Amino acid sequence: MALQPDASAHGDAQTPYAPTWASVAEHTPAPEWFQDAKFGIYHHWGAFGVPAFENEWYPRNMYIPGSAANRHHIETYGDPLDWPYHSFIDGARDRSGRFVRFAPRPASAGGAFDPQAWAQLIADAGARFAGPVAEHHDGFSMWDSQANEWNSAAMGPRLNLLELFANAYRERGLKLLVAMHHAYHFTGYFDHVPPQPTATLRKLYGQLDEAEENRLWLAKLKEVIDLAQPDLLYQDVNLDKLDEPTLLEFLAYYYNRAAERGADVVATYKDGFKDGSGVYDYERGGPADLTYPYWLTDDVLATSTWSHTADIVYHSLEQILHSLIDRVSKNGNLLLNISPTADGAVPKEQRDLLLGIGDYLRRCGESVYATRAWTVYGEGPTAMGGGTFTPPVAGTAEDLRFTRSKDDTILYATALGWPGAALTATTLAAGRIDLSTLSAVQLIGPSAGQYIPLDELRQDETGLHIALPPTAPFTAPAYALKLTFSGPIPALRR
Repeated sequence: MALQPDASAHGDAQTPYAPTWASVAEHTPAPEWFQDAKFGIYHHWGAFGVPAFENEWYPRNMYIPGSAANRHHIETYGDPLDWPYHSFIDGARDRSGRFVRFAPRPASAGGAFDPQAWAQLIADAGARFAGPVAEHHDGFSMWDSQANEWNSAAMGPRLNLLELFANAYRERGLKLLVAMHHAYHFTGYFDHVPPQPTATLRKLYGQLDEAEENRLWLAKLKEVIDLAQPDLLYQDVNLDKLDEPTLLEFLAYYYNRAAERGADVVATYKDGFKDGSGVYDYERGGPADLTYPYWLTDDVLATSTWSHTADIVYHSLEQILHSLIDRVSKNGNLLLNISPTADGAVPKEQRDLLLGIGDYLRRCGESVYATRAWTVYGEGPTAMGGGTFTPPVAGTAEDLRFTRSKDDTILYATALGWPGAALTATTLAAGRIDLSTLSAVQLIGPSAGQYIPLDELRQDETGLHIALPPTAPFTAPAYALKLTFSGPIPALRR
């Protein structure tokens, strides 16, 4: 049964959160599990990926005359007015006679789609939370929806994909993320689509009246909350174009449902929320400096698309991993997107990148997971972040990123490359920090739980100089040093 909004400003014991900004701001935006997790994975995968052309905006761009997607669509499928986007859902033959539909076949039936294998890969990559884009801008719901007949249980694959992912990921001990991008569905994505002749097509193409669209937006979210009970509910842009009471009803509903089962949940936003009501997300970027309150960035393995395309190009392992280390040092989490093929396969290049991240985190995860930001994020010549849409860059051996243990007795300094026979941490210079309680310095070794002691230390006004082996004792995309103190890490002087 749906929760009923409480009449008071701050809710009551049964429904502690009322649909007001003051009330939802009382919810803890970034609970401890989220701050401990650091790294999550999600996937842009759906009917929009069937053409495997350009990017996930194909359903929009195919209707824009003269665009690359429009030209490709006409050549491959036909005029969009005769071969519309929903043909990728219902199924139709392209110009060559090939039958086309988003209908991934499960591995159990001889197909390439195996949510259990996805879950294992994501766990092996070191992610601590994961989930699907349950609805992108295209209006196709990836669950058994009663509010939206355009859904994956009734059409296309005829599978309750959200439920399959939720079960598989939770079986691996992952917190469940559900990403919803449907605010843009009716606020501009399909603005080049001509008026549709039936109510069901108007629903798919975001052509209902504003009140109906707001009700549908909320109904979809309530279904997702009740079906999947997500630990993290991520939302894309254009929440600021919703009716404010509708947005507040969603937040109160989500937080109250979580309170009923004693769960700590996260709602993220890029716009539309007021400060304190959720966790802010930087799309493909992050801040240039240490930033509070706790935040999230979503980024992607590929350089120019979130969904799989025939000509997809990827970032390097160093770019992605160094981005993760940098964001953690600045008080944030990284949510990384993968791009499976339309039939449900994860390409080898993506698997290799994910396993490379996982290999590092298995060995050096103590410097990432369950850590907290220190007084400064790091040092070095490489600028990273600076807002949204700032691409990941690889650091150098001169770049250090700091984190600390939650009990404030261990400082981790991660070099984004092998520094050579000595490492100098200028931040730890004499006059800036008293290192008299520093009891041990170790290089986190080639396997989990292995440490290489580093006993030759010298501090002067230029920094802390740490002697290292003359050559790297093992190969890694970054090298983490563990500085253990006999008490709290001393205060750093500005």
